[in-house]
Amino acid sequence: MLAPDPGPIGDERPRVLIAEDDGVTRSLLQHWLTAWGFEVAVARDGTEAWNVLQQEPSPKLVITDWVMPGVDGIELCRRLRNQSQYYRYILMITASGTKEQLAHALESGADDCIAKPFQEHELRAQVHVASRILALQDALIETREEIRKQAMKDSLTGLWNRAAFRELFELELDRASRSGGRTGLLLLDLDHFKRTNDAYGHITGDVVLRKAARLLKQNVRSYDFVGRYGGEEFLIAFPDCSEHQIRAYAERIRIAVEKNPIRVGTMEIPITFSIGAAISEPGQRTMNNAMAVADVALYRAKDTGRNRTVHCARPSLEIADSQIAPRPTCAACDAASSAKCNVSGFAAVLEADRTS
Repeated sequence: MLAPDPGPIGDERPRVLIAEDDGVTRSLLQHWLTAWGFEVAVARDGTEAWNVLQQEPSPKLVITDWVMPGVDGIELCRRLRNQSQYYRYILMITASGTKEQLAHALESGADDCIAKPFQEHELRAQVHVASRILALQDALIETREEIRKQAMKDSLTGLWNRAAFRELFELELDRASRSGGRTGLLLLDLDHFKRTNDAYGHITGDVVLRKAARLLKQNVRSYDFVGRYGGEEFLIAFPDCSEHQIRAYAERIRIAVEKNPIRVGTMEIPITFSIGAAISEPGQRTMNNAMAVADVALYRAKDTGRNRTVHCARPSLEIADSQIAPRPTCAACDAASSAKCNVSGFAAVLEADRTS
């Protein structure tokens, strides 16, 4: 007969693994835990328990006997503590509760011990403690993850900040190097943004930046990612993207922004972007090369009238010196080479872009 329920263990009950080779004890544990509202997995020895723990979702609370065939409880503790995954609470069942056994179990990684024979209320008290500790751990992990996410986001626009964008982009480059794909990058500059600040004030300017960021996010695919480079400059990454696609994506974004002036109160503030586009070939591992090319293209877009897209297809090594050169354009851009640099703007697209 079950003892009276002394009250809830918690709103979130962790999934429990029972590792016990004795059938009577195993059935009793399973019966009690199920009655208390826990989802229970059962293993008849340490080897089976270890296999269960490698599956997802993996139990967070492990109740294991000390002496079992194959992998015993002590070895199971050691294996779990050597894993780099999330923390599991381990309750060790011992034949006797001597100080020596308790010390050995704790040194091996157990969180607590309970000696046979134990009563239902004893086990429930132990499980209550374990559930509370695991709930606190989950709350700490959630808080830490939220802090990490906030540290990766731009505080004004909610987009990825520069450091986070770089990390994500280089992870994508690593994936693309294995799959043989190419990755597109856009560097966007909000045209004449200083005039907006001067005319309407910095608070309105902040509203413009936030709404411009929202427009960018609305005009990309779900798996593309958008970041704020700084000031009025933004970044967009396009996984698995060809040269033709990067130009098409850039133009779609540019036109969508041009057609949607920013509303602030009763005011409508027209905005446009100058856009530099680049493609990272398979095997590139850092964002620096793509940024150098996109930066050259952006300069060209601004220099040729703004509110336009420039795609620079020059190899990044050929323009690597642009960071220190007095003129931040490659030779192909200077020569207006239709074979290398493609410029599109307003409603018209240069012949070079249509025939490339």
